[in-house]
Amino acid sequence: MQTPQVNCVCVSGKYIAATQRPDGSWRRPRRVKDGYVPQEEVPVYENKYVKFFKSKPELPPGMSPEDETQSDAAGLSKTAKRNMKRKEKRKQQSQSPQEDVKAPSAELEHMTLATDEKTASDPTEKTKKMKNLRKKLRQVEELQQKLDSGELKTPSKEQLDKLSRGQALRDELRLLEADL
Repeated sequence: MQTPQVNCVCVSGKYIAATQRPDGSWRRPRRVKDGYVPQEEVPVYENKYVKFFKSKPELPPGMSPEDETQSDAAGLSKTAKRNMKRKEKRKQQSQSPQEDVKAPSAELEHMTLATDEKTASDPTEKTKKMKNLRKKLRQVEELQQKLDSGELKTPSKEQLDKLSRGQALRDELRLLEADL
């Protein structure tokens, strides 16, 4: 559709020129009063709330557009990062075929738990780590007692993994105690 154009100006008003419709027929020219604004050119009314929300930035208060471009992982807490890693591990384990229960436990037996740089420098971190290791060892021993007494007849894969980690936990606890 063509936009209407004002062709001639007469004493009694203006005329909108004839325009062609999409089907090929023609519209007749129309006479309009002075100050007439065609419907297509009239701005759409927006109330004050619509104007406010259009002018409002889409970012939360205090956040700059540069902050938005940074990765989400950089803004996560230590616990959230750890949980993300655990979820990724579970996905990988569920995608890989089921392996023999003995194979992962043998690998875990030779592994030692990694210590942070903080743990090496801060004595309070060492004591927290030691306390955590003692708690895990206590859980391993309780699980072993239940297994030996026959209270637990068929241990799950996680329980077997926990039992196999016992020696690695003891070794790491000895290392931490030696550092203190």
